[in-house]
Amino acid sequence: MTFIASTLNGLNADDARTALTNCCAAEKWVEGMLAARPFASDEALFAACDQVAATLAEPDWLEAFAAHPLIGDVDSLRHRYAATKQLAANEQAGVDAASEATLVELAELNRAYSARFGFIFIVFATGKRADEMLALLKSRIGNSRAQELTTAANEQLQITRLRLSKLANS
Repeated sequence: MTFIASTLNGLNADDARTALTNCCAAEKWVEGMLAARPFASDEALFAACDQVAATLAEPDWLEAFAAHPLIGDVDSLRHRYAATKQLAANEQAGVDAASEATLVELAELNRAYSARFGFIFIVFATGKRADEMLALLKSRIGNSRAQELTTAANEQLQITRLRLSKLANS
């Protein structure tokens, strides 16, 4: 067994539920991951993550997306999402050095995106600068809802996998 799996296996059911919910807020995903415990290895943990994610339907993904702050919404990151603070640390670090104009445009396009698709813009932000995220947002806002739901779900899965990898350090 490896370190992340061992950490998750060692938690009681309530703490495991909380830890998994902080990785992905889709209840169906959390339940599937709890049912898959104990994990024989980190590889088995990540395989289960992907297998359970493959069973999620649109309402499940929307539930997961709703647990994210808007890109660049620093107040939201600090207050509303305090429970995921440790796991989500540095995910939007690229926004910290952004110009005011970039932040304003991000906020405006995030609102337009949400109005168009019915959910917030989801992007695996780790390692991306604000201008890169803005360019991605601009490139994706013209997608169909079905395309964007698929893209956002793939981004969510990357975020989930990163947060799972951080569990051993939390």
